[in-house]
Parts: sequence; C-alpha cells; structure tokens
Amino acid sequence: MVPPNIPSFALNTGASIPAVGLGCFVGAGDEKRKQVKNWALTALKNGYRHLDTAWIYGTEIAVGEAIRESGIPREEIFVTTKLPWHHPGYVLESVEDSLRNAQLDYFDLYLIHFPQAVAYPEGRGRPQNAEDHNVQALDSPTLNETWADMEKVLASGKAKAIGVSNFSIKTLEQLFTTAKIVPAVLQVELHPYLTQDKLLAYCKEKGILVTAYTPTGYAKVRGDPVIGTLATKYGVTPAQIILAWHVSRGCAVTPKSENEGRQLENITLPTLSEEDIRTITSLDRDERLCNYPNENGLVYGWTMEQFGWS
Repeated sequence: MVPPNIPSFALNTGASIPAVGLGCFVGAGDEKRKQVKNWALTALKNGYRHLDTAWIYGTEIAVGEAIRESGIPREEIFVTTKLPWHHPGYVLESVEDSLRNAQLDYFDLYLIHFPQAVAYPEGRGRPQNAEDHNVQALDSPTLNETWADMEKVLASGKAKAIGVSNFSIKTLEQLFTTAKIVPAVLQVELHPYLTQDKLLAYCKEKGILVTAYTPTGYAKVRGDPVIGTLATKYGVTPAQIILAWHVSRGCAVTPKSENEGRQLENITLPTLSEEDIRTITSLDRDERLCNYPNENGLVYGWTMEQFGWS
C-alpha cells in the first residue's frame, strides 16, 4: 500500500513533524501496554510516521518494538516521549531510562509532561494516587530548573527537539524568564469544545507548534450535531472533520486508534472551507474533557489557577 500524503509542519529547529501522529496511551495494565506494539505496527505499515508515547504511559517498550519490526528506517519515524512530573531533578537519568525502554539512540521530541513537580514513592515508580489526581505537588525543582536540564538533553543529542505539555500562557511566560531555548512544541488538550484560541495565537507568535491531545473530544464532541452535519456534507466521519479542523489551524494531532480502518481514516482528511472552520471553532465551551479538577479542585496537585487554565 502506498502511504497517504500526510501533511507535515515545520518546527523551530528546522525539522518537520507529521501533522497526524498515533497516540500510544492505553491506561493501566501491562497486557494492554504490550498490545500497543501490534496496532502501532499496523499504523506504521499504513503510512503513519509519527508515534507519541510517554514514560508514564508505560508504552515506550512497545513503541520501540513496533519501529524495529516495521523495517522502516529509524530516521523516517518521528518519535515523541515525555518526562513524567515525578522525574524533575532526574531529567538526564529519565531520558536515558526512556531510551533504554524503547531501545533507541535518540528521540525526535522530548517534552516536559506537566509543568509541576510531584512527589514520588520510593524509587521512581508511578506516583501514588495519580489516577484521582491526588498527588503531592512540590515547590522544587521549579519548571525553570527542569527546563535548564531539558536544554542539556538537547545539547547531548539524546533528543532532536525539546518542548512542553500542559503548559499555558502563564507557565510559558514563567519559562521564558530563564529559558535559553524556545520550546519546539506545546502539547495540550485541544478540540472543538476547548479551542484554546489565545494560546494558539501566542504560540504562533513565539514560533511554537501546538499539538492537540484528546483531539476529537471523545464521543461527546464527535456526537455534536454540527460536527455530524459537516461529516455528512463532506462524506467522512466526525473524527475526520475534527482532525481536518485541527490541521487547518496549523495544529498537529495525536489521535489514538487501535482499529486499522479508523487509523486510515485519521490520515485521510478532507479540506474544509473557511466558513466551516469558523463554524467548528464557534463550538468552543472552554470545557476540559481529559485533565480537569477533581473534587478537591486539583489536577495532579495543582489548582487551575496555578496551571493558568482559567
């Protein structure tokens, strides 16, 4: 099969990143994580060249296995992974751990997964109470100190680009008080119910590419009547409409799909009219569907105000 012509975006490093990648998060469970290799391998064989994982996902091993079994040259595949929020202070050790997991020599992109540092159990295992967001946030190291270590990772060649995830204008402004290198990418929750217009404009001004996670907004956004009407108009699925909207705004996306047919749909996108792009953008509710406050008003130990997520 000839891979579809997936568009790409330029990073401020001069490298390019495929606009549509495969999200490799599956939640808890070792068996589920092992299965990622199978559907990542299917995606690679069908044209994907961008895999998005993270230390905290537990799927770096499976992603590395899929890359090796695909037979595709390593330099043709863009691989993103992330520093977990309980490894600040251990940045260089953590990227080495991730490289050993994936059995790779470098990552194309290494992100700070969250701006805050949180307490960790003995060793550096998964933080306790992570699922219900009741982890303990720490005052140190700060995101500025962590970013200084990320810059060392870049200088080492273990990552070709560095960036951040779940940052806001507020936390980016804090980062810029000390940063020597502008992040190449900001990965955030972004979909038609959370359009992040101000953040997107800010990042474009700074030369930071925005990548959307939870890009289709789950079934809630895919089931919106406006999205359904547009899907009928263009003869595609609701997910294809939403992903096309993202790409039209200059955002990369990392949808997760284990199904080969949906994987192919996600890299076969229509070209939307300017009017339809505006219509989708008008659905904004400033509504978070993935990372939102628990009953204590906290997201992994931080308030919405601390995140700058108003």
